[in-house]
Amino acid sequence: MEMKEILDAAMINRALTRIAHQILEQNKGVENLCLVGIRTRGIYLANRLAQKINQIEGKTVQVGELDITFYRDDLHNGAKKNPYVRSSKLSFDIAGQRVILVDDVLFTGRTIRAAMDALMDQGRPAWIQLAVLVDRGHRELPIRPDYIGKNIPTAKTEKVVVQLIENDAEDAVSILYGSC
Repeated sequence: MEMKEILDAAMINRALTRIAHQILEQNKGVENLCLVGIRTRGIYLANRLAQKINQIEGKTVQVGELDITFYRDDLHNGAKKNPYVRSSKLSFDIAGQRVILVDDVLFTGRTIRAAMDALMDQGRPAWIQLAVLVDRGHRELPIRPDYIGKNIPTAKTEKVVVQLIENDAEDAVSILYGSC
């Protein structure tokens, strides 16, 4: 297997800065806005976006964490044996809020569908938008991101590997070629 780095730490930082500006522009500021990161790396990206928004606007945006394990559509067929479940942490009411779901990679759209189901069980937001660091294509559901760090066309057999310093000791996005 071969791995090729697509984004380094500086490129990830620039992409997140751009996304933060786009979020502010699209939503005309931060009023009734919150970020909800999908476990695991989406949480780190949501926190980084909140910091950037605070630097730009001087205002704090609430950040929540969403665990979608029980909402996945592959649990019943044994694809995920003994899933590790952590709790969602939403210390605020999302009802009537403009929620930005944040994830690291958008692939088939199934994770986002599960996240929207999990989110709706927490309350009824005014609307939901999606921010992803990487959109790799190959959608199986009619889901598209509102904010994209980088479009990376891939083959279905390739794997996009996102590493973030909070979890992986470095910031990088790579494509793993070969038998995945």
